[in-house]
Amino acid sequence: MKVVALIPARYDATRFPGKLMAKLGSKSVILRTYESVIKTGLFTETYVVTDSDVIFDEISSNGGKVIKSQKEHECGSDRIAEAAEQIDADIIVNVQGDEPFTKKAPLEQLLAVFEGEDAENIDLASLMQVLNKVNLIEDPNYVKVVVDNNDYALFFSRSPIPYPRNKEADTKYFEHIGVYAFRKQALLDFYHTPMTVLEDTEKIECLRYLEIGKKIKMVETEYMGIEIDTPQDLENAKAFIEED
Repeated sequence: MKVVALIPARYDATRFPGKLMAKLGSKSVILRTYESVIKTGLFTETYVVTDSDVIFDEISSNGGKVIKSQKEHECGSDRIAEAAEQIDADIIVNVQGDEPFTKKAPLEQLLAVFEGEDAENIDLASLMQVLNKVNLIEDPNYVKVVVDNNDYALFFSRSPIPYPRNKEADTKYFEHIGVYAFRKQALLDFYHTPMTVLEDTEKIECLRYLEIGKKIKMVETEYMGIEIDTPQDLENAKAFIEED
């Protein structure tokens, strides 16, 4: 399979504008993310896809491959889908631009499902990790996912799902990690479908895939990366680099 990584990179993030150009040590967050993805050695090609001249120049001036978005986009999947229309690939992996510590192992887990026994049923795959702390389970910034017995996604929500009506039930809560691997056609189908009601309500893009009938295979991992969503996350990441 030809596997291509696309890194959506929007400059004007809502909670932390300009975060991808924030310095993390001697390099920007987006450059560290790009280099981390390259370092995995898993991809035929890796591109940053951005609406920003600043980010475009940051990647290109450091010898990286970058594509400029031609349209305004509501979400990362739409941004990379526009670029994917012109790219020869079987599988396209979406790695978020604010993931400077991207590791090889969880990406290998993700790609492995497309060679598994039920691979023909999978339109896209994504990662999840166990949430143990009640405050995180109740935090709407942590997107939760519930799965069936074969680890296919049933629903995603910012609310705690399932709701713990039975306090004695042995329930596991999973956080959805926004790293995806798509069959190219599934990504294009998403792109050519208008935003759906559930997606608009929860502001979770993967709900559009479920609403149009796509099968999402979830892969449990012990990812525990540091996403740069807030200024405090950036400080935590700086401390991580210093400790490393």
